[in-house]
Amino acid sequence: MAALEVAPKVPRTSDERFRVLFNSYTFVLLYLPATLLGCFALARWAGRAQVVAFLVLASLVFYGWWNPGHVALLGASLVANYALGRTIARSAPSARRAWLSAGVVANLALIAYYKYAGFFADTLNALTGAQWSFGAVALPLGISFFTFQQVAYLVDSYRGEIHDEQHGFLEYCLFVTFFPQFIAGPIVHHAEVLGQFRDRRVFLPRADDLTVGASYFFVGLFKKVALADPVAAYARPIFTYALNGGQPTFAEAWIAALAYSLQLYLDFSGYSDMAVGLARMFGVKLPMNFDSPYKALDIADFWRRWHMTLSRFLRDYVYIPLGGNRRGESRRLVNLMATMLIGGLWHGAGWTFVAWGALHGAYLVLHQMWRRTVEQFALPRLPASIANTLSWSITMLAVVVAWVFFRAESFDAAWRILGAMSGITGLSFASSVGRVEPGLWILALGLLCVAFPNTAEFFAREKPVVEFARIEQRRPWLAALVWRPNVAWAVLIAALGTYSILRLHQASEFLYFNF
Repeated sequence: MAALEVAPKVPRTSDERFRVLFNSYTFVLLYLPATLLGCFALARWAGRAQVVAFLVLASLVFYGWWNPGHVALLGASLVANYALGRTIARSAPSARRAWLSAGVVANLALIAYYKYAGFFADTLNALTGAQWSFGAVALPLGISFFTFQQVAYLVDSYRGEIHDEQHGFLEYCLFVTFFPQFIAGPIVHHAEVLGQFRDRRVFLPRADDLTVGASYFFVGLFKKVALADPVAAYARPIFTYALNGGQPTFAEAWIAALAYSLQLYLDFSGYSDMAVGLARMFGVKLPMNFDSPYKALDIADFWRRWHMTLSRFLRDYVYIPLGGNRRGESRRLVNLMATMLIGGLWHGAGWTFVAWGALHGAYLVLHQMWRRTVEQFALPRLPASIANTLSWSITMLAVVVAWVFFRAESFDAAWRILGAMSGITGLSFASSVGRVEPGLWILALGLLCVAFPNTAEFFAREKPVVEFARIEQRRPWLAALVWRPNVAWAVLIAALGTYSILRLHQASEFLYFNF
């Protein structure tokens, strides 16, 4: 596999000098207040079309701040996909499939050039000794997210689920580009937001939307700048050391793997929380993207909880079209593996991402085979407490092992980390990043992820996301912890927000911006 380690794990993105991150002073103190004021003013004194047009323009400004040249590419994609969707919906059944195929191929060709051309060329060169090159290709931010979103739109047009009277071009543009979810998700389904954009109550200034949205946003911001970024300091140097040929110790490898597992979850779920909170300030609800994945008791449960909108997309637009479970058990397992391989490659142009997807595909296949074996042979069951503890431990071990491939920038680096974790290189507890401090961070954040409610559960009374169940009804003990518009919560959110804002000078890019 070493011969295939030819493409960099970090894509070539826009000039970092022009970043406008959710966790930046420019965004929090300038862009967001200006956009809110503009939206609310138009909602009061102009028509809905003007509000939607303003938010589309504001979202394009947010996107263009990173790389103005990519706005034209995005605009062309929006026009082409909207026109294709309309054509598919209006065409005779015999022509729909051809139009759909053309649309899907065009979208995949776009993402293939910008995201995978260099990867495939480098792989071919490594295997054949050729000298193919596409030059330096700047990866448009969010291309994986807005491409998948538009592909789903085309497929739903083919299925007859979208009708002309539901929305116009401006609503479609806002559905794709709405800045809270545009760059890194959640991957929004048209049925979830297009109806909201036409609701008279949406976009008007409402005290409950602003307080809930701002509180949700500051919780996510705190997760990013106060939890995810500090714990990254224990993972980064060890993975870099392994990449450069060093052999981490047993303690260092476990610190790196566990610290990165926590960093990735807190970073991405923090971004998703900020997206949900920002949308709610405008009166819009986005879908939930994380439901405490590190509480999962098996790998299928993990994927029901982790990056839920991507899991939904892979299920509805990859797994089911491949045949799902309709063609027998063997084909079902093949479809699971194929779906996870595609999911791995979606995350990035690197063979380590493919390995990560393959591992999760294998996990899901083994899980399904084990369930079938237990049911077929009526194997004895352990007491629930023991079974749950064992299941959780195995699941988390599998997930952490797979994250090593996700994070490592080469297979050699991944094997060095995993070899040290297994103990085959020795059981040294020496650590260049310390043992006590990272251990305390990992323990504290692990307990936070496993023992405490997630953000949506804290805000359960407000139904913060699309199709949100009242979680405190299924977990009564949460009722005392849920967010309420009272002094105690106001003080807590103010403290989290103030602390987070004071740390914005140390802002770092979100991990999923690279995917």
